[in-house]
Amino acid sequence: MDISPDNLSPFSKSLRYEKWGNAMGYLTLAIAVSLSVFQIYQGVSSTISATYFRPIHLCWVLVLIFLHYPLVANRQSRFFLVGQFIDVILCGVVVFAGYRLSIFDYNDINHLFYGLPFADMFAGVTLLALLLEGCRRTVGWVMVWIAALFLAYSAFGDMLPSGFAIKAYSLQELIQFQIYSANGVFGSALGIAATTVFIFVLFGAFLEVTGAGKFFIDLAFSIAGKYRGGPAKAAVLASAGLGSISGSAIANTVTTGAITIPMMKKLGYKPEQAAGIEAAASTGGQIMPPIMGAGAFVMAQFTGVPYSDIMIASIAPAILYFFCTLLYVHLMACKLDLQAVSKTDAVIAVMKNGAHHLIPLIFITVLLMMAYSPLLVGVAGCCAILMTAALRKHSRIGLKKFIEGMKNGALMALPISAACGAAGIIVGVVGQTGIGLEFTQFVMDFSGGHMLIALGLISLVALVLGMGLPVTAAYIVLAVMAVPMLTDFGLPLLTAHLIVFWLSQTSNVTPPIALAAFAGAGVANANPMKSSVEAFKLAGGLFIIPIMMAYTNIVNPNDGMLALMFSIVQALTIIIAIAIAIEGYLIRSLSLLERLVALLPIPLLFFNPFGLGPLGIAIVVGLIVIQWRGREMARQT
Repeated sequence: MDISPDNLSPFSKSLRYEKWGNAMGYLTLAIAVSLSVFQIYQGVSSTISATYFRPIHLCWVLVLIFLHYPLVANRQSRFFLVGQFIDVILCGVVVFAGYRLSIFDYNDINHLFYGLPFADMFAGVTLLALLLEGCRRTVGWVMVWIAALFLAYSAFGDMLPSGFAIKAYSLQELIQFQIYSANGVFGSALGIAATTVFIFVLFGAFLEVTGAGKFFIDLAFSIAGKYRGGPAKAAVLASAGLGSISGSAIANTVTTGAITIPMMKKLGYKPEQAAGIEAAASTGGQIMPPIMGAGAFVMAQFTGVPYSDIMIASIAPAILYFFCTLLYVHLMACKLDLQAVSKTDAVIAVMKNGAHHLIPLIFITVLLMMAYSPLLVGVAGCCAILMTAALRKHSRIGLKKFIEGMKNGALMALPISAACGAAGIIVGVVGQTGIGLEFTQFVMDFSGGHMLIALGLISLVALVLGMGLPVTAAYIVLAVMAVPMLTDFGLPLLTAHLIVFWLSQTSNVTPPIALAAFAGAGVANANPMKSSVEAFKLAGGLFIIPIMMAYTNIVNPNDGMLALMFSIVQALTIIIAIAIAIEGYLIRSLSLLERLVALLPIPLLFFNPFGLGPLGIAIVVGLIVIQWRGREMARQT
């Protein structure tokens, strides 16, 4: 055998790449854990002002992105070491930019008259460019192109036709506004991502490493598994419990779907149906209190409304959404004549084994309702998880698992912080140029002053944005553009934000690009487009309920319990009517005439013309009675 150096060189090169990759992995681990430690320290002490804390956070995040999402990921590639070298250089540039921002004197306004010094200008330009590169690596090209388009509009807007033309801003003015002020990159979007959102992402990471995620799935199966279509209903319940904690509908789809989708397929659901059910349920987790994903904390910052009020306003809509999804799942199971799972664990046994995992969730819910700072609540919640996990031997974690939770929390927060930083660019341009007012005026003119048409246009914009943006970023962009228009229609500020927040979720389940449905299709080995069609049907509540928010009191419990209850009955009836009209099944198969009749109550309930809303309820109740009597007569014969 020839063992000359020439023959050993490929092996030696591979070994060298492996050692270098491992060294970078340990470095990433150290930086990620230290970021989590820093975030917890800042959350408890608040010793660093927001003006300096936000740049430090973003630069720390960018360094971690360039290490965890390398330019060349394949260690066997001939360009692996070159890519690693470039990433190290980029990290050095980020550190330099962070240093310049940390010593910048914001009280000295000379830079507004004489311009920025070269070092500060260089730091600002490179940080803006590296933020976009960080977005490309974590979120994708679409966010980069949208942010770049807004920057181009700010720089070259004077070249556009008169209706869209604006004053052009120089590079100096752009950097001063975007980097050296709190109106652009370091605005409220990044501020909330760097504080509350990060801590609650860390909270979710600790729940996972302590085994709470498995407990919620087991609990859902013990509750719903014994009923018809049990695994599908369990998927909905599990996703309701885990979705808001994970912070990502896609991550939730993959996590819970790895368990629920194979069971659904085994029971008799088609692969596309199983993928669609999991995607629709996981998307709903982002709107379920107490933790409603990152966007809800951003909403609290934008509106100035206490997070506890947002939670209260969101309870009824969230329950309605999951009722809608469960109803479709049930009708689907009935049409396919699926039976229950043969054996499930008893609820008591599951609770006996893991009920202590509920304590942190109850704890943070109580603190949020008592109007404590969400940031401090998140820190207290992390401590509560570790303390309650230590109560039982099987959930107690050691140093290794603790470090894993700290690392996972930091890594899970990277796309959110990068996306919020880029969204800050867009928010800054909107404020600097006034384009938001132009958009509002355009939609108002196009809609002819009809709110329903305006909501349809906003839904389309949300779908387009959501095809390439994370939900939180899509919500931020849409909120800046669309909320002023909705308030012009007379809607309360919180209601307008909740409508936009819900519509921002729709891209996860709507063809042609439905990211959560596509992720579910990958787990189910199903056709992605067919899976997205199924998810679109199951997640119909994402479109129905925002309209109900606009036309009813469903998110305004202060208007009185009677008005709230009637609004809930309205929404339930509409959901049932649409579901049975689409599926053609209620208690038994519907005739074509019955399906057409089921459509009649929808406009009556949405708009309540001449006070005929109760008639719509009576029609649906009548259909249910007819269906039930028809089944009884069929049994007797």
